[in-house]
Amino acid sequence: MAKNGEALVNGAAARVGRYRWVICGLLFVATAINYIDRQMIGVLKPTIAGELHWNERDYADIVFYFQLAYAIGYLGFGKVVDALGARFGYAVAVVIWTIAHVAHGGVHSVTQFAMARFGLGIGESGNFPGGVKAVSEWFPARERALAVGIFNAGANVGAIITPLLVPFLVLHYGWRMAFIATGIFGVLWLIAWLALYRSPQDHPKVTPEELAYIQQDPADPVVVPKGLWAKLLVTRETWAYALGKFFIDPIWWFYLFWLPSYLGKQFHLDLLSFGPPIAAIYIISDAGSVVGGWMSGRMMQAGMSVNKARKLTMLICACFVLPVCFTTYIESLWVNVLVIGVAAAAHQAFSANLYTLPSDTFPRFAVGSVIGIGGTLGALGGMMFSLHAGDVLERLGTYAPLFLLAGGAYFLALLAIHVLSPRLERARID
Repeated sequence: MAKNGEALVNGAAARVGRYRWVICGLLFVATAINYIDRQMIGVLKPTIAGELHWNERDYADIVFYFQLAYAIGYLGFGKVVDALGARFGYAVAVVIWTIAHVAHGGVHSVTQFAMARFGLGIGESGNFPGGVKAVSEWFPARERALAVGIFNAGANVGAIITPLLVPFLVLHYGWRMAFIATGIFGVLWLIAWLALYRSPQDHPKVTPEELAYIQQDPADPVVVPKGLWAKLLVTRETWAYALGKFFIDPIWWFYLFWLPSYLGKQFHLDLLSFGPPIAAIYIISDAGSVVGGWMSGRMMQAGMSVNKARKLTMLICACFVLPVCFTTYIESLWVNVLVIGVAAAAHQAFSANLYTLPSDTFPRFAVGSVIGIGGTLGALGGMMFSLHAGDVLERLGTYAPLFLLAGGAYFLALLAIHVLSPRLERARID
């Protein structure tokens, strides 16, 4: 009987439909827009700082308020996405972040800029809880890491587009209009999302074969247990994911918000000339999301357990990050780009596997909440790192201590994951 069931699943996989990848494509585009809106402050830092007279601590404070809002919003949107579902929960997030992004074009002081960044952080915090929730609805366990890796690669595409597009907009229309013009992307995406997204069992484009393929894993309990959050907060698997985020998220924030100014200072680049090096870093990193998801999936197809496949992939990624510790001692711009690009790719591969841990270890009704808790802890780590970065740069004027932290964070994250969840077993929360 078991062999017949396995044959049915394998046969369905051979002729299954592909609409789930349309959904993955929408998530990819949303994440790209999310990162265009998020990264613009890093690209425009020299321009806006000159006009509004920021110092390094002012800039760090503005980044801090974005991350504070991100931490608050991540907790809220985890619950919103679980309550409303991916379709409407994600839509609410995009509406909030698009309005806040456009509002940047009207600010005139550090305080006003911090307020706009706070609103952006609230909205953008819904991107990954909504995206991972959608993946858990639309993909079987064996494809989730790949799907998360693909849509997470949108972050790199957004980071590639931003330093190439934004300088053009700024030079022709000014930095204020650049925020307004790029806000159009969010509006267009929202229309497409509401038109195309439904749950797989309710979607007319999903064939019975594809639905069977999507739902091949054992069914989750239908009834959500009372006091879910209280139970999640005392579950070790929750903290395995959350501490992983705490250690690695600040490093991605650092790349996103400080790389343009690092390259500008280290190699005397301006708004136009640092665009290609930044784009090259994220082009390299873009492969990381997909390769990381593919690698662990390939290991599982070869018979390796989920536990071993995820952790071995993350260990390999942590090793590829290490050379970034020596970045500030490398005199060549393009060798810098290569080393940082490989580290960013390894981050994305590590992150793609980390993002799948909640769906590996929790039932679907809890995934959004666990993602929210982890995102909040990651944002708290980012806030601490941002204040530290502002202090280091203002007092010492060197990025060396920051890159040293960036090189070791992934080993700490993997250690925390392994200690708290040595086998990546399903969490018991009911």
